[in-house]
Amino acid sequence: MDENLISIKNLEKTYIQEVSFLSPKKENQLVLKNINLNIKKGEIVSLVGESGCGKSTLANCILKLIKVDKGEILFHNEDILKFNKKQTFEYRKKIQMIFQNPYSSLNPKMKIFNTLEEPLLIHKIKSKKERLNKIDEIINLVGLNQSDLKKYPHEFSGGQRQRIAIARALILKPEFIVADEPVSALDVSICASIINLLLDLRKELNLTILFISHDLNLVRYISDKIAVMNKGEIVEFRKTQELFDNPFDDYTKFLLNSIRTIKLNN
Repeated sequence: MDENLISIKNLEKTYIQEVSFLSPKKENQLVLKNINLNIKKGEIVSLVGESGCGKSTLANCILKLIKVDKGEILFHNEDILKFNKKQTFEYRKKIQMIFQNPYSSLNPKMKIFNTLEEPLLIHKIKSKKERLNKIDEIINLVGLNQSDLKKYPHEFSGGQRQRIAIARALILKPEFIVADEPVSALDVSICASIINLLLDLRKELNLTILFISHDLNLVRYISDKIAVMNKGEIVEFRKTQELFDNPFDDYTKFLLNSIRTIKLNN
């Protein structure tokens, strides 16, 4: 794991917001401040911090879903912020997202087969046989059955829906996954099975993962490294055990003191 897959350099993002409903005056709010972060190929890096600190905004910048004001985001040493439309289309085959809520991230009107087939059609995989093979492969990897393909999302539990969402994210064989609080809407017992599935898939598919969470106890289990975010800044970025053994930043110490216990089975 020596090669940086993602390198973020001096990244800044500002939102413009109204000062009040009664005034037309607007002001700039700096949401991301001088973000620097390297994620090596094959690593799981967790991004932690309280709600509103900028975690999801940073994820959306990496996914190129929102515009950046300043800085660089390098993928295989190429700045994605300079990509044209065709390059961006190809980039999005290689980087996918697992969303927080499996209840809202799946189209309730689409059968699971169509949900998994859709990205293949968008990315012009025209051979029906190839699409079927890819779908068969991915449902086996995430622990679903052939019969599940004929069902709708409402026929599944939360954990099963998140497995479907993971399958959809992986159907194009991406290199990099952004997992934005992927288990926060699930029961603790289901949470453990989804986390262990992600660890298995990381090994099986040689994935690199940015795992976003506010739960340090959870990321201690899954991460190679942890980046701690506070008020739009990364205040500490270190190997997981080093961070837990000897935190430098006061905010990191505060988070460590507020860990809640979750038991995860290997």
